[in-house]
Amino acid sequence: MTIRVGRSIVPMALTGAIGLLGGMVGLAYAVSWRVSPPPRRSYLDSYTFTPWELGLPYETVEFRSSDGLRLVGWWLPRPETNAVIVCSHGHSGSKDELLGIGSYCWRAGYNVLLFDYRGRGESDPWPKTLVSREVDDLLVALSYARQRVPDASIGVIGYSMGASVAILAAARDQSVKALVADSAFTAGDDIVSDSIAKVLPIPAALLVRLADAIVDRRHGYRFSQVRPIDVIGQIAPRPVFLIHGTDDSVVPVNHSRRLYAAAREPRIIWEVSGAEHCGSYFADRVGYCRRVVEFLDQYLRSVEA
Repeated sequence: MTIRVGRSIVPMALTGAIGLLGGMVGLAYAVSWRVSPPPRRSYLDSYTFTPWELGLPYETVEFRSSDGLRLVGWWLPRPETNAVIVCSHGHSGSKDELLGIGSYCWRAGYNVLLFDYRGRGESDPWPKTLVSREVDDLLVALSYARQRVPDASIGVIGYSMGASVAILAAARDQSVKALVADSAFTAGDDIVSDSIAKVLPIPAALLVRLADAIVDRRHGYRFSQVRPIDVIGQIAPRPVFLIHGTDDSVVPVNHSRRLYAAAREPRIIWEVSGAEHCGSYFADRVGYCRRVVEFLDQYLRSVEA
């Protein structure tokens, strides 16, 4: 009787282990699909506000990514200046979401480029990656801005994933003279771990590694290798302005605090009390825009002069 029980324990334990492993793999696939969902296009992608609704002059522009995808943007011209602001939207965003800050920058006297990353808005379909292919897309957008405005003095404003993309791109592209990063995260595996911890009462490390491997197999990149915190110090002596809401439930404010600690002077951090993810703009639209443009004026207008 004892022997039979002992023999039955092994297959039961093995079955439990296999079930647990299968469950972890399934969860990892779910996480990988949240990180890099397949492209889904809808007619609603074209049903957005444009600069026309705001009474702004603009031109719909197109340029090609390094691997040949068509990226679509809006160019808001200011022929009298060489100062350009390029705006970088979030993981599931699109260029129309940046019309608020973009229109304010145009009225403040800047050329402005708003564009859709691959797989978003009007740009060509592509699986949404997490700060991987988007860095190359932003570098191409910066190159387009330099083609439009010789000797361009460029500032970048990024939000959420777009802020982390902007940190990585600015570290590589010296044409970026000033950077505003709103709700940026420190690293790909950090933000995925944070997201898992919010919904699953399990240690996230193994699940993150499995999801990372699945993303690599599906899309050819590892989000664990995306680490803005490792390169933000390379942006200096160009200035970095970090903005973060203290009640951010998507990217905790500690991410910007750590980025600030890793950055070098000149650097500024502005924590907006009670603001949710990318909510600092909405907490005080006028105050937010004024503060951002004052920062850009300080560092871009002096270059222009």
